[in-house]
Amino acid sequence: MTFSRRKFLQASFLSGAVFLMDGCTLFGVTTPLQTFTLLHKDLFPQAQHLGIQTAPYMQKIFHHSRISDADKTFLKNGVKWLNEEAIQSYRQEYTKLSPMQRQSILENITQTEWGESFVYDVMNSMFEAMLGDPVYGGNNKEAGWQWLNFKGGQPRPQKAYM
Repeated sequence: MTFSRRKFLQASFLSGAVFLMDGCTLFGVTTPLQTFTLLHKDLFPQAQHLGIQTAPYMQKIFHHSRISDADKTFLKNGVKWLNEEAIQSYRQEYTKLSPMQRQSILENITQTEWGESFVYDVMNSMFEAMLGDPVYGGNNKEAGWQWLNFKGGQPRPQKAYM
């Protein structure tokens, strides 16, 4: 099996390290997957109660050829900026904050243009994961559809388009 450098970099995006700086000093290291997992829980806890893991769906977004590199970069930068905001406000990474502190950070960043756009993009991907066809890997056992009492469209896809 051949594994190109490009595929390696794409596959490692969510598990790759994001270095967080405090001025000129390395403050902490996190991964986008850690941040997205907690961010998704904070933005829509009902998904977790339904058994839907929305954060791994982000991996599909980063592999999709129709998602622009600029959009992918914005999401990665959003993780970094979110963590930088947490460090600036509480001297801790987002994933290490209390639920109340994380809510405060989310309220603060949504007052900025980048924060509002970032949260919008993240929530959009969460709803795709929760409500899309299970063939795409997010809507486990049609839990999102059952929650809304929705019957999926017919014919159903046989394989993921992404």
